[in-house]
Amino acid sequence: MNVEVIKSFLHQIPLFRELSDEELDAIVNITQLRKYRQRMLVFMQGDPLDRVFFIHSGKLKIYKTDLNGKEQIVSILQNGEMFPHVGFFRQGTFPAHAEIIEDANLFVISIKDFEKMLLQYPDVSIKLFRVMGEKIIDLQNQLEEKILHNTYEQIILLLIRLGKKHGVIAEGGFVQLTTQFTNRELANMIGSTRETINRTLNQFKKNNMLKENEQGFLIHVEKLKEELF
Repeated sequence: MNVEVIKSFLHQIPLFRELSDEELDAIVNITQLRKYRQRMLVFMQGDPLDRVFFIHSGKLKIYKTDLNGKEQIVSILQNGEMFPHVGFFRQGTFPAHAEIIEDANLFVISIKDFEKMLLQYPDVSIKLFRVMGEKIIDLQNQLEEKILHNTYEQIILLLIRLGKKHGVIAEGGFVQLTTQFTNRELANMIGSTRETINRTLNQFKKNNMLKENEQGFLIHVEKLKEELF
């Protein structure tokens, strides 16, 4: 891929947006492009944590598995996002699995190379802390949803959150989710069961809070919010 294309892409990422041309050039020099097909694993939970990734195109899911093999989806990531965020702050192993949902092009940076670059351009560290702060707040919000709300409300909050991150405005007050999610995947995001998701989504459909087409789910955010009060 053309160096200028890589540079232009990196400049759009919040972590690198305010960097100078010289600083961006230093990052481009340590960046590699890798291509992945759907269902490929980028890394597995327990692999050595020695690199971080930036999504140029495609989508993937980050998930954990317990001793019984049960899957818990941590997040769905798409264009412009970085993962894993802990990569720059800890040594050891990847804390989760990363699996490709849609064919993806990923930019990869070795942590050792990035650490050397930070010594040369320390301003990047400050920007990295800001991005990490936003991620921590998001995870705190998800934890609060789990603690303070019942399963019905958690499903509503999950759909609203997915609508913000993966949705585009559609007709009639609906938001079209641009990423398709199976009921099992939705269940795995909140630690519920597929049967509970099925039953709840059917209820939403009857009440015209949710519809489904070839592209996936359409959600009526305002009607869903009304169910929380």
